[in-house]
Amino acid sequence: MNWQIKSYKDLSKEEFHDIIQLRIAVFVVEQNCPYQELDDKDRDAYHLFGQDDNGKIVAVARILPEGISYEKDWSIGRVLILPEFRNRKSGYDLMEEAIRFIQKHAPEKQIRISAQAHLQSFYEKVGFTFTGRAYDEDGIPHIEMIYPASNSLPI
Repeated sequence: MNWQIKSYKDLSKEEFHDIIQLRIAVFVVEQNCPYQELDDKDRDAYHLFGQDDNGKIVAVARILPEGISYEKDWSIGRVLILPEFRNRKSGYDLMEEAIRFIQKHAPEKQIRISAQAHLQSFYEKVGFTFTGRAYDEDGIPHIEMIYPASNSLPI
């Protein structure tokens, strides 16, 4: 998989289109969850995406600096892998790329995520810890998780 991280202004129109199309396909259509997928946070985000050997975007995540989703913490969200790539451990590679990027740019900052509750064990394997806060977001159970600034990658 070829991984790239770009700011919103550095994405090509085609890359941004393909990222949003993929996010809608998974988060709105596949999960049957109608909500406003595209928001203003995309403009302030770094967009991590993985392309297969043919250049097709098959994995994405959105990296948000502090002050956007959380006042003092960086965040990773909109994490997804196309279904046909999910059993290849690509999710671990995606999260490793995102965490490394944050550790490079803000090594003193912890990472806070809003994870779908059924993915708790996946995120724990990556190094996140459940804070004890659970909530409903758009009809889907979510939990808050933290990756401490002092953590090294366990994967």
